[in-house]
Amino acid sequence: MNTQKAKILYYVINLDGSNERLANVTQTLSEQGIDFIRISAFDGRQVDPTSFDEYSEPKALAYMGRTLTGGELGCYFSHLNCAKVFLESDADFVVVLEDDMKPSDDLAHKINMLIQGLADEKWHLINIGANKRKIFTPLFKIGEHQVSHAHYFPMTTTGVVWNKNGARAFLEQGLPIYAPVDNFFRDWLTKSNLGIGVYPPLVVARDVASDIDHGAKRKQNNRTKNYGFLKQKRLWQDKIIAFKHKIFGVTDVK
Repeated sequence: MNTQKAKILYYVINLDGSNERLANVTQTLSEQGIDFIRISAFDGRQVDPTSFDEYSEPKALAYMGRTLTGGELGCYFSHLNCAKVFLESDADFVVVLEDDMKPSDDLAHKINMLIQGLADEKWHLINIGANKRKIFTPLFKIGEHQVSHAHYFPMTTTGVVWNKNGARAFLEQGLPIYAPVDNFFRDWLTKSNLGIGVYPPLVVARDVASDIDHGAKRKQNNRTKNYGFLKQKRLWQDKIIAFKHKIFGVTDVK
């Protein structure tokens, strides 16, 4: 693919009724000349996660050591929907932004440079919003922003970039739901070694509470007795896998 002529879309996930957030992000992106498509967020705040066939509570308890909230399910379904809508489009890439994000200067130009720079790399998802990085291999720079293979895929979904293969794989492998979407991305992309990270981030989260997750307190969830053990287990398993990828360069393309 000639990435210089690639079609790039921008999606913004926004909850129905969150008009102030939509107005803010519209103004922010329009100031940079960026047009976007609004994707209505899935409102899971008042839903029972067990009412959805896509959610596996036994697997969530085994992996996370706790159940998921309706808000977490809403975030997950929102990102699944973005991938589905993207695959139905004629675009080559899509930048998915959450409505509480703040972009860096000249975001569209940096995204174009990012995609062009990755033309010869295999990847599924780029995290452009993480404020931390661990276990990575540098590839190239865009100004002050270091682009790297993110062997230990960073958390947060403030801003991500999909290609068609990645979005397709997400829809195929992202069910059943057993973890919040950012936890799933870390688990999935650390194992496959097909994640890319950008640091410092191209977008950052504003200091506001999430609308989709509003009222969902994880400490009130049903945690298993071995919650702490399972948390440390998945962290260290992913780190060990990430170090192997960094040292040996193994990529499991699925």
